[in-house]
Amino acid sequence: MADICAVGMGEAVWLGVVQGLTEFLPISSTAHLRIVPALVGECDPGAAYTAVIQLGTLLAVLIYFMKDIGRILAAVGRACLAPSRFREGDARLGLAIALGTVPIGVLGILFKKTIEGEARSLYVIAATLILLAVALFLAEKLARHERKIADLGFWHIQLIGLAQALALVPGVSRSGVTLTAALFLAMRRDEAARFSFLLSIPAVTAAGIYEMKDVLAAARETGLGPVIVGVLVSLLAGVATIHFLLRFLQTRTTMVFVIYRIALGVLLLGLLGGGVLAAMG
Repeated sequence: MADICAVGMGEAVWLGVVQGLTEFLPISSTAHLRIVPALVGECDPGAAYTAVIQLGTLLAVLIYFMKDIGRILAAVGRACLAPSRFREGDARLGLAIALGTVPIGVLGILFKKTIEGEARSLYVIAATLILLAVALFLAEKLARHERKIADLGFWHIQLIGLAQALALVPGVSRSGVTLTAALFLAMRRDEAARFSFLLSIPAVTAAGIYEMKDVLAAARETGLGPVIVGVLVSLLAGVATIHFLLRFLQTRTTMVFVIYRIALGVLLLGLLGGGVLAAMG
């Protein structure tokens, strides 16, 4: 918990910016929240603080997709009164998203110590940055880019949900791995990104609430200021990033992110191999 206690107001601002920019781009917010502090000589803010400032980007999703979420919740509410409606449209989508969140929830609890410990090694992050870049490259080259969210079947969503569980490993990227899985299932890029954002809501909410008690315990010594600032800054940066990415993917491929991930992974391995950075920060 010492790392979390060390987060001050100034650090909270730039951590919030990093979180907001990288949560929705397929480049891994967790990786950048580990790498950036290491590069500037600051301590690792810790998995708990990382999870809680993700609540800012969760709020960004809720605000940006307010109409979609309201429509899905209304459909699910009606289906609760008439279960046969769960086979239809938005009600089916809502149920599938809920069930698609189960894998990341179960695995997150089972492997919590590993995820918060050795999995945060910069060697692990460098490797996953490169490996997912290769997978995203293959998805771009092999996918047909035809399906919209409405075309997804129940099992399509469950497969994307299983892929989302890989995001528990730092460096994978929640948006990156779900986007990659969706592209392999022939989704259009902008629709795949939109669905990735919707699918993230239950998982990010649960993770933030689960970790909140640890951050609040540390905040008794440093105050709630760094937590609140980190959340608010990541909210503002997150809304801007969502808007940018959805427009970007309407006309462009994800190749710029593939190149960025590989370059960052190789750079990180070089810095580690040269002794400039320590694996665990």
